[in-house]
Order: sequence, then structure tokens, then C-alpha cells
Amino acid sequence: MAPHSSIASFDHLVFATPDLAATAAWLAQLSGVMPSAGGQHVGKGTRNMLCSLGPTSYLEIVGPDPEQSLPPHPRPFGIDDLTDPAVVSWAIAVADVDDSVASARRLGFDPGPVSAMQRLRPDGVLLSWKLTDVLSPAVPFLIEWLDSPHPAATAAPGLCVTSLSVRHPHPEHYQQMMTALGVQIAVTNGTEALRVELSGPGGSVILPELS
Repeated sequence: MAPHSSIASFDHLVFATPDLAATAAWLAQLSGVMPSAGGQHVGKGTRNMLCSLGPTSYLEIVGPDPEQSLPPHPRPFGIDDLTDPAVVSWAIAVADVDDSVASARRLGFDPGPVSAMQRLRPDGVLLSWKLTDVLSPAVPFLIEWLDSPHPAATAAPGLCVTSLSVRHPHPEHYQQMMTALGVQIAVTNGTEALRVELSGPGGSVILPELS
């Protein structure tokens, strides 16, 4: 079940891979949905492909961009260290990320600093957003889409989330963090991971966890 609250909503899953084309083909073979082109993260050394999961949520497959030179810093989401694709993070949409961070801090949880990013869609539309740091696979980062159209609107349709849950070695502490973010999600005790199952016209897919 997707998380929900009055101040935060499920925005997207981050499925990182060392080979973007191969992972997109793998997902298409199992689910029956071929991800659509997203765009380049200029200067980050990455690009993405997308599948809609609903009107305001989507799956982001992100990997190295062969059209960019190797960046001077590690690629985001630990991509340089991956040997296989894995769910590495997820995002929660908020109306004002600075206010949401301040609110979470007052409740005892620091989501980290806020930074700004942009990318061009293949049709030339510029997307702009603000987000917090990625802290771990189970802890969502916060995102504010500013005046940009939401990526789900142009992402490949056909997939839906059939299961979304979390394992965490300290469930009570995890729930305290989620309460500070205004998020509700099932959590069980265990090695930290975000557990995701998707369904498409070709069948169900359980996304590999980060090992």
C-alpha cells in the first residue's frame, strides 16, 4: 500500500542500474511496459527512463549516461558501485520542501539539506525541482516540483504498484522518522530495504533490493 498523509504523498521510486538500456529491456520483458526516455542529468553523468505508476507517481530507472564524460565526483544513488539493478531510494512529494524540512526537524528528524536540480525532457521542456539528500533505501527523500509538469504525465503508462513496504532493523525508530515526514507505510524488522512489486499487462515484477 502506498504511503499517504495530508502533507506528503508518494512521488517516485528510484531503481538504479549500471546499464540503463539492459534494465529497461528486462522490465519490459517481464511487465509488458517499455519505459519511456526521461532525460540527462547534466554534470551528474546519469540519465533516466520512466514508467508512470499513476497520475502523480512514477518509476525512475537511472543509470550511467554514455553521452556524458565521467563526472569528477561519484554518480548519485551509488551507481558507480552497482553490479546489478536495485531499488535504492524513493521520494515523497511535498508542497514546500523548505517548510517540510523545518517541520521534520522540529519533530526530531533531519532530512538533510535542500538542493536544486534540472533536466530537459526529450521534447525540450525544462523540469526543475528541489529535493533533500538520499539517506538510505528505506528513508524517503523529499521533493518539490516547483512550476514543472509532473514527470508521470509523460512517462510510459501501464504499470501500478501492487506492494510497497519497508524492512528496517529498528522499526520503532523508523516509524518516528516517518511520522516527522508525515508518511504512513508498513515496516517490518530486518535488514533495511524497500520492497516493491509492480504489475503490468505482461505480469508482475518484484524489483531487486539493494544488497
